[in-house]
Amino acid sequence: MQKITAQSDESKSADLLAENIDRLKELFPEVVTEGKVDFEVLKQVLGGAVDEREERYGLNWHGKRKARQLALTPSTGALRPFPDESVDWNTSQNMVIEGDNLEVLKLLQKSYARRIKLIYIDPPYNTGKDFVYPDNFQDSIRNYLEITGQVSGNGHRMSTNTEASGRFHTDWLNMIYPRIKLAHNLLSDDGVIFASCDDNEVNNLRCIMNEVFGEECFAGQICVVNNLKGRNDRTHIATSHEYLLIYSMHDFESLGLPLTSKQLSEYKHADEDGLKFQWRDLRKRGGADTRKARPNLYFPIYADPGSGECSMERSSRFSQEIYPKKSDETDGCWRWGYSRVKQAVQTLQATKVENKDRWNVSYRVYLEEDGQERVAKPKSTWFGPELSTDAATKSLRSLVPQADAFTPKPVELIKLVAYQSMDTDDLCLDFFAGSGTTGQAIMELNQQDSGNRRFILVQLPERTGQEAFPTIADLTKLRLKRAAENLREQSPLLTADYGFRVFKLDTSNIRAWDAIGEDLPKSLLDSVEHIKPDRSEQDVLFELLLKLGLELTVPIESKTIESKTVHSVGAGSVFVCLTPKIAREDLEPLAHGIASWHQELNPAGETQVVFRDSAFADDVSKSNLTAILQQHGLENVRSL
Repeated sequence: MQKITAQSDESKSADLLAENIDRLKELFPEVVTEGKVDFEVLKQVLGGAVDEREERYGLNWHGKRKARQLALTPSTGALRPFPDESVDWNTSQNMVIEGDNLEVLKLLQKSYARRIKLIYIDPPYNTGKDFVYPDNFQDSIRNYLEITGQVSGNGHRMSTNTEASGRFHTDWLNMIYPRIKLAHNLLSDDGVIFASCDDNEVNNLRCIMNEVFGEECFAGQICVVNNLKGRNDRTHIATSHEYLLIYSMHDFESLGLPLTSKQLSEYKHADEDGLKFQWRDLRKRGGADTRKARPNLYFPIYADPGSGECSMERSSRFSQEIYPKKSDETDGCWRWGYSRVKQAVQTLQATKVENKDRWNVSYRVYLEEDGQERVAKPKSTWFGPELSTDAATKSLRSLVPQADAFTPKPVELIKLVAYQSMDTDDLCLDFFAGSGTTGQAIMELNQQDSGNRRFILVQLPERTGQEAFPTIADLTKLRLKRAAENLREQSPLLTADYGFRVFKLDTSNIRAWDAIGEDLPKSLLDSVEHIKPDRSEQDVLFELLLKLGLELTVPIESKTIESKTVHSVGAGSVFVCLTPKIAREDLEPLAHGIASWHQELNPAGETQVVFRDSAFADDVSKSNLTAILQQHGLENVRSL
């Protein structure tokens, strides 16, 4: 029976550095010796692809190397469940996680790598205000607990990031870089990330994302007009906008945006089946729209001068010959090739241009395609009253009147982002959650189309000084609860997921061996029980989920076997029994009960079985239980 300890791989988040070395070894096995990379051999293998110049293009700053290493350092923390602060704990697939998002992102690596379809972030803008900076890189969990006042320390350490400090950009870059690195690992192959930013750091953020995602993944820089009046925050310009940077993974396909009322009104025609459509010119417009550029798209179409009906053959009825002539009478080209035009020719319509000796040919564009209403391609500028800062502030205050000091993002902005990025059952992550705008937007979008989109919100529990919500994370939960109440009132019959599960970052539930302490006998006694005494069985169970690479919302079923509680995780992919004591006479019936349950569930793939190590009287008992389970095909038996 293999033991899971604080020193084992399962007690930490994913080791990204080791994974990178393994990938390199798969490609070039000769460059890795005894776990170390020989850069001289690597340079020989890569040949001319190595850039050894002292001056090269890129963004560099003091601390970048440490920021990169910080992203690769595994976390030893845990996410503890808080059902009492949750809504619909037993059924909800949404999560609100309180904690330092850097550590949380590390903890999510095993379970959520390549599973997030959309990441939206609104990081703190670099405007010269106070930041909370980590100052203990050896134990960032301890540092987080001190900052939030959960353990004794120096209190709430702040660093004023003014332009006069000499580190105005550096501090912000050191904060954002490792978080972007970790976020990249979580995006699915068809995923996309949207990042809000203003003029202060948009260029630097774009350089960072170019480096992390690759310039080829840059999808756009949206200008979002959020204040038509303009803000008097600059000497010469009244700022009225900010930006959305978009980087998409290679398999991402935009789902488009819903048509506006004006666009819908353009579909004013109906065919014989009552389907709405509009006419569009068959002549190609824009680039490569000449006969010289596309000679294969230049050919005649014949029309009935009376009815406008079209044919590919000239006849006494179809006597009007039409070529794709441009307005200056030069030769253009059609949008479609000959075979496609011939296939659709009976649906085309020819019209004579008024006061001109020229004819146009139009084709039908239907409002619905394959039963789905047509969408619009997003433009590079977004504006409208619903996207303004005023609208966002009013929306939050309507739910939480005391939140008058916050300037959140508009709900409609996040709905636009999610609409074009997520199918109805995809997962979204926002690790600068703030007041929870993203969660509300996802719930509203699900209400509109009966979708099952899910969200993970991560927020540092910074103090607010408000009685109604002592921390920003409390505001996140309060807003989501009240938004859900409104949605339930609006659609009482809709069975949407308006709940969320709350988790909080903490130290691991598994006790680390400490042989340095002054009281060595006590350390030896403590090492017998690996689980901390102040942690519940539920705490340990959810830490196991993350360590074993399972999602935190995976189904968990519990059953009593021989008076011992056994949990089936993921329909039998893992069985967990954390009972404090297992007597010798209980070993066989307990093992048979677990094996029978496993046979009933019949999960695909290998099943793991985990017990509390201190529950056994001796190693012989552990060996006997392991042997019985292995006889029933349960080979992977572990203890902690």
